[in-house]
Amino acid sequence: MKEKLLNQVGLGLVALTVITIIGTVFYSLSEDFSILEAFYMTIITISTTGFKEVRPLSDAGMVVTIFIIISGVLTIAYTGSKAAQLIIETQLFRRNRMSKQLGKIKNHYIVCGYGRMGREVCDTLIDNNEEFVVIDSAQEKIDQIIEKGFLFIHGDGANDETLIQAGIEKAKGLAAVVKSDAENIFITLSARELNKDLFVVARAIEERTESKLQKAGANRVVKPYELGGKRIVHLLLRPGVTDFIEGIARKNGMNINLEEISITKPCPLVGKTLAESPLRKELNIMVIAIYKSDVSFIYNPRSTEKIEIGDKLIVIAETENLARLNEMVASDG
Repeated sequence: MKEKLLNQVGLGLVALTVITIIGTVFYSLSEDFSILEAFYMTIITISTTGFKEVRPLSDAGMVVTIFIIISGVLTIAYTGSKAAQLIIETQLFRRNRMSKQLGKIKNHYIVCGYGRMGREVCDTLIDNNEEFVVIDSAQEKIDQIIEKGFLFIHGDGANDETLIQAGIEKAKGLAAVVKSDAENIFITLSARELNKDLFVVARAIEERTESKLQKAGANRVVKPYELGGKRIVHLLLRPGVTDFIEGIARKNGMNINLEEISITKPCPLVGKTLAESPLRKELNIMVIAIYKSDVSFIYNPRSTEKIEIGDKLIVIAETENLARLNEMVASDG
């Protein structure tokens, strides 16, 4: 349907061009107008602006002018209606396609706000091959999101209906990074109410906002100025370490990655010690730390440490081996 409308709009534009050429040639040859005068006369006739003729017309000139007016008006009306229909149907097509994609998405992330930090969040999620939905209420931001080809919802991130449309009940995490602390608090409250298990990261501009966001349900609170200051110090004191960690996080030319692996169900790893598991000897995966289900933290665990359901393994390895590990964890034990 869209292709047909495009063809019809193109046909209308061609017809307008032909009428313009015919009128210009006629006025130039029959009425002895210059090319500019003939073109001007044709344009004001087609557009029915009501300007006076360049010079009085002959009887033949009046007949052709009537033909140009009628054909021009009809062609403009036809082309305009088809162009409007094309715009409307394009919007409907995009909306329907977006609704279908939003209906299928799960285990994704929701990014509320597409400002400077929101763009960075989205770009990093893309780098990590993660699915996400962007929510923003500003049309200019939506236009930027459309250009990027991201899934989006034009609306208020604090609105329950908007969050439900974004699939919050099936989402893994949410980033509240809109321009004001008050909005981030409302978004966090709404998100936590709709999904108790959602991992929420919120931005705080004011120092006093951090505790409010935590009370609202944020798992982590990010303060950009504090993070920026710490990063500058780390670059000054330990530039090599910082470059290595950021290179892994951003996958800048590195085939290794740092990842958190959650053991949520029986799998081939459960009940085995690190030495018995295939992590090191088969997959060449280093387990840096383990978060136990009782919230205890084990740094550099011993080879005798047993893997249990509820553990979170912090590991570093080559990307393809991490993919194999994720498949192993997802399989039945």
